[in-house]
Amino acid sequence: MTNNILVLLDVSADGSLAPSSHELLGAAESLGTPVALLVGYSEHRNALAQAAADAGATKVLLADGDDGAYVVPVVDALAAAFELTKPDAVLAAHSDLSKEAVARLAVRVGCAVNVDAVNVTRDSEGVVAHHSAYGGAYTVASSATFGAPVITVRQGSIEARAGKQPLASEALTVASSNRKSATISSVTIADAPTTSRPELRGAKKVVSGGRGLGSAEKFELVEELADALGAAVGASRAAVDAGFVPQSFQVGQTGVQVSPNLYIALGISGAIQHKAGMQTSQTIIAINKDETAPIFEIADYGIVGDVFIVVPQLIAALKR
Repeated sequence: MTNNILVLLDVSADGSLAPSSHELLGAAESLGTPVALLVGYSEHRNALAQAAADAGATKVLLADGDDGAYVVPVVDALAAAFELTKPDAVLAAHSDLSKEAVARLAVRVGCAVNVDAVNVTRDSEGVVAHHSAYGGAYTVASSATFGAPVITVRQGSIEARAGKQPLASEALTVASSNRKSATISSVTIADAPTTSRPELRGAKKVVSGGRGLGSAEKFELVEELADALGAAVGASRAAVDAGFVPQSFQVGQTGVQVSPNLYIALGISGAIQHKAGMQTSQTIIAINKDETAPIFEIADYGIVGDVFIVVPQLIAALKR
C-alpha cells in the first residue's frame, strides 16, 4: 500500500475550489496522504493549486482538459493519476460530473465503487465507506475485497478538515483514450437567483418548509428564519409540488440530500422520502402543530405549535 488517497476536486462556476474540496481533503487526511487532482481551468490553475494545498493536499496534480469535451478528459486524467500514485482509495464529491467520472474510472481500472458515502474510515484491511441506508434508518459499512475503492462522498457530511500544506504541484502527463465524448458547445446559467444565502447542497445550516406553510407568500417565513441564521433554504416535496418554491429547493430522496450541522423543519410532516434526504443532519429541530407528525421521531428537539406563532418569536430572539 502507498498510503496515497487520490482526490478529484470540483471547481465552482466562479473558478474557485468547490466547498466539497475541504471535506474531501479532510477525509483523505484521515485515511492517508491526500493527493489532489485538478483537470482543466488553466486560467485559474495557480490559484486553484494554492487553494488545494491550503485545504490540505500534500501534492496537487494538474492536468489539461479538452475544452468542450464532457467527462472523458477527466477520466483520462484520473486514469493517469491512478497509475502514477497507486492510491489506496479514490475520493470525489457526489456531484454530477465527479460521480460519473469516477464511475468510469472504476470500470477502466477494475475497482469497486461506493457511492454517496456519509463517512470514510480505515481499518487493518483497508478503507471503509459508510452509507445512510433505507431512508436514513440505518448506517451501513462497505469495503472492497480487492483494489482501491472508488468512493463518492455526500457533500456536507464530513466534518474533518486537513491541515494547510506547502504548495507542491506537478503537471500530469495524460494520454488521450480517444474515447467518444459528448461536446459542450455553450453553457447558459438559467434562473440563477441573486442571493447571499449558502448553496443548499453542502450548507452547514438549513431551514426547510413544508406544505404546512400554506402558500408561497407564507413560505417567506422560512426565508426570514434562514436569513436570521445565515442558513440555506430547503423544502419538502409537498411544498415544491404545491408550487411554493422551485424544485431546486427540494430536500429528499429525489431531491437534494443534505447533512448540515443544523436542520430546522417548519410545517414538514416527515414523510420517508423527505427524511431520506436530511436524516444524517447532526441536530434536527422540528416545529409542527401535529404532535403525531413523523418528523418528531427523528428530531433532536421538537416544538408542537403553530409555525406562524413560534417562528416570528424565534426570529425576534435571534435578532436581539
